[in-house]
Amino acid sequence: MALSESRLDRGGSAALALDNIRVIDFSRLLPGPWCSQMLGDLGADVIKIEQPGTGDYSRYNPPNYKTSGVYFSSVNRNKRSVALDLTLPQDRADAYRLIACADVVVESYRPGVTQRLGLGYDSLRALNPSIIYCSVTGFRSDGALAKLPGHDLSIQGMAGAMAKNLAAGEVPANPRFQGGDFAAAAFSAIGVLGAIIRRMRTGQGAFLEVPLYDSVMSWSAVALSGALARQAGLAGTPEIEVWGSNPRYAVYRTRDGKAVTVSLLEGRTWNAFCRLIGRDDLATNEDLAARVSNHGEQAALYRSVLGQLCAAHDRDHLTSWMMREGIPICPIYDPDEALAAMKAGGRDVIGTVHSATDGPIPVVLDPLARAGLADPLRRAPPALGEHTLEIRNSLCENDVA
Repeated sequence: MALSESRLDRGGSAALALDNIRVIDFSRLLPGPWCSQMLGDLGADVIKIEQPGTGDYSRYNPPNYKTSGVYFSSVNRNKRSVALDLTLPQDRADAYRLIACADVVVESYRPGVTQRLGLGYDSLRALNPSIIYCSVTGFRSDGALAKLPGHDLSIQGMAGAMAKNLAAGEVPANPRFQGGDFAAAAFSAIGVLGAIIRRMRTGQGAFLEVPLYDSVMSWSAVALSGALARQAGLAGTPEIEVWGSNPRYAVYRTRDGKAVTVSLLEGRTWNAFCRLIGRDDLATNEDLAARVSNHGEQAALYRSVLGQLCAAHDRDHLTSWMMREGIPICPIYDPDEALAAMKAGGRDVIGTVHSATDGPIPVVLDPLARAGLADPLRRAPPALGEHTLEIRNSLCENDVA
C-alpha cells in the first residue's frame, strides 16, 4: 500500500529508533521545529511548548488549510502542543516537570532569553543531569554577531555562495530555498542523534549550539573551494564551474517560454547527446577535469548549440525525448507541476494526515519512511494547546504516548 494512501506500515510491532525518547521543543519558525519534527518522525514523543494565545509565529504564515498554516503544518507533525506562559511560576514549574523526565530539549530563543526564563542549559542540567540540550542560533550566542537576528537571507548572503560567479555590478536573486534554516535543522537532528548514542554508552548529557551561519558555511564548502585554496597560499584557480559559466551545466529557455536544466557534465553523456542530435562533430575525448570546466574556446559553440536546440522545442516535448534516452535535460517545474510530476511518476512523496480541525491534509513525507526508519504520519500537526490538559494530567510519567 502506498504511503500516500495510508499510514506507513511499520511491520506490526517494529519499534522506531527513538521510541521512548521524549523531546521538549521550545523552538519556533523553521530550523528548530524541522529538527524536532525529524526526531518525531523517528519515533520520539515531541512536546511543543507554545505561548498561550499566540503560539509558534509560523502558525500565521500563509497560505492556510481550513484553520492552520501550511508552513506550520509542514514542520510540526508528530508533535503534541502544550500552551504554557513561561513568565508565570506555575507554568514554568510545569515546564520543569516535563524536562525532569525528558531526554532532549530543543530551543531557538534569542541569546539571553533562556537565562531570563530559567531555561538555560546550566539550570536544566541541574534538574536533569543527562539532558541533551540543543540550542539553534543565528550566529552563535557568544560572538560579535550574537544579537543580530539570524534570518536565512542574511546568513546565505554572508556565506559566500550567493555571490558566486557574478558579473561586475550584478546583484544576486533572493534564494528560493531556506538553505541556512534547513542546514542548521539537519545538523541539529544529527547532533541530537549522536548525543543520544553517546549517552547510551556513557550516561553523559550534552549541550549543542548549532548556528545557522556555521551550518550553511559548512554546506558551502564546494562554493568556497577557491577561497579555501587561497587560504592555503595557492592561486585557487581554475575552479569547478557548476555555477552557470559551464554551458553544459546550465539553464536554457525553451520555445514555449519555459525552461530546462542541462546537466551534461560527463564526457560519455555529452557524446551520447551529440550523437542523438546528429552533431558527432562536437563529441570529445576530454579528461575528468574538463567536465567541470568552462570549456574555454568551445564554450560559445556549446552554448549556441544547446540554446538553439532548446529554443526549437517546447519544454515537455524536449525533456520527454531526452529523458527517454537517458540524457539529463530536465524540466524546470513550478511548485504545482513538481507535485503533479512526482504523483504521475508513482513516487510516494506526499502523504495524508487527519487533523481534528482541518480534516485530511497533505504532508511531504520523510525520505527515511520507505526504509521503515521513520513514520511521518503518526500525528497531525497540533492545534495550539491541543494537548495541554492531557500532558498536565500525566506530568513526569515515564510512558511515551
